[in-house]
Amino acid sequence: MRIAILGAGRVGGTLGRRLADAGHTVLYGLRPERPKLPEELRHPLTSGVPVPDAVREADVVILTTPWAAAEAALAAGGDFGNKPLLDATNPIGAGMALTHGHTDSGGEQVQRWAPSARVVKVFNTTGVENMADPRFGDARALMLACGDDAEAVATAVGLAGDIGFDALAFGPLRNARLLEPFGRAWIELALVRGQGRGIAFGLLRR
Repeated sequence: MRIAILGAGRVGGTLGRRLADAGHTVLYGLRPERPKLPEELRHPLTSGVPVPDAVREADVVILTTPWAAAEAALAAGGDFGNKPLLDATNPIGAGMALTHGHTDSGGEQVQRWAPSARVVKVFNTTGVENMADPRFGDARALMLACGDDAEAVATAVGLAGDIGFDALAFGPLRNARLLEPFGRAWIELALVRGQGRGIAFGLLRR
């Protein structure tokens, strides 16, 4: 699968490396002010192209920018051509507070910004260390994906599974109103309550 990543920071870089290791072709969308792919993102299956080209050439797009940069990144992408758009962002503003919640979500806002895409909220509930390695002994970190298009959600679940997560569909896109506070809970535990970044949520089954 050809995967475009909008956002080449820690989240985008980690997901890109893991997806390339799993055999997917990764296209990083590059901004005009940063026209070259950073050395740390290089891999035999990765390349860097302008953002509109990355979106046009990909089968699926992953948004990994900081929340404040998300709208501009999506505008630069242009027409998403009904492709799955996997939203890995969390709408966090000043004081680490969620800017959306209860009656709206960042995922739903992303859908409004990119109406030509099929948005799925995913990859937002854990840190980059767990994206790099979701295994905890015999267990795997949980990754939930929600969206209004079943095929797009299945694509997100499949990609999360490809990099080692215990991945599950989690209903319609409005359930991002649950996943984004869930992601904020991981941040609270890991970074505020002293549990450290080596923690992840998991699903116990009898």
